[in-house]
Amino acid sequence: MTNVDVHQHLWSPSLVTALRARREPPYLDGWTLYLDGEPPYGLPPADHDAARRAELAATDGLGLALVSLSAPIGVEWLPAAEARPLLDAYHEGAAALPAPFGAWAAACVRDLDVKATADYLDLGFAGLQLPADALADAAGYARCAPLLELLEERDLPLFVHPGPAAGGSAGPGWWPAMVPYVQQMHAAWFAFRAYGRPRHPRLRVCFALLAGLAPLHGERFAARGDGGTEPDPLVFVETSSYGPRAVESVVRALGVDAVVQGSDRPYAEPPQHPGHGLGGAAAYAFRIANPRRLLTGKE
Repeated sequence: MTNVDVHQHLWSPSLVTALRARREPPYLDGWTLYLDGEPPYGLPPADHDAARRAELAATDGLGLALVSLSAPIGVEWLPAAEARPLLDAYHEGAAALPAPFGAWAAACVRDLDVKATADYLDLGFAGLQLPADALADAAGYARCAPLLELLEERDLPLFVHPGPAAGGSAGPGWWPAMVPYVQQMHAAWFAFRAYGRPRHPRLRVCFALLAGLAPLHGERFAARGDGGTEPDPLVFVETSSYGPRAVESVVRALGVDAVVQGSDRPYAEPPQHPGHGLGGAAAYAFRIANPRRLLTGKE
């Protein structure tokens, strides 16, 4: 396997068309995105030009860049009748992206349709992304269990990404990314420990944005939690929006084998030094060896 970025976003023409057809959030008016809970956001059209993005990926030396449906949009939480056209458009467009792009599948979490998700996975998607706010407690794991069982059956990984931000529309533009997204990832990290892993012992999972730095609370968890301190070898975190200080701290907490490279492009740029200052061995682990274990389960 070549260099991998497990976290990018690239909206295909089919998804853009489907979002423009809506009149209630989430929807696009031209290239302005309207969501519940966030200020209107203008998307630069060049950010979603597949040919341009493929050139950027080649410049980054990537052999595989995995795109995902932007879970903060809230598609997964729509009623099935509203979610299905958007999910169909996303999967149709993502499956047609040029090399080096692959993609994570997505699923409605309000009204589960396991067969539809299985059909999406049949198209060759790398695994399934679910919003973190759908996996924040025992009820969430009970509701999403059929989807996670499907992943275990197929030996495919789960990618946990921040979901919709609540109540951030009146604040500064950076508020959702810095507060609700991080809080969701923190909760999802510990919810997986408490409810996800006991129920899904074979599931490989990757948490976006270093799980909101939740792994750095390991010492507090050792004092207040269930007493377990050993890293889970099937759990990974990706690096999007973080630099050397945060990444090095998480490596100290989890070990170098738990970290995979993710950029969140176009919302953040990949680091200039893929090893985040930890050296060539770390760069190889983050971009090649660890993504291979996440995606395939193989060393």
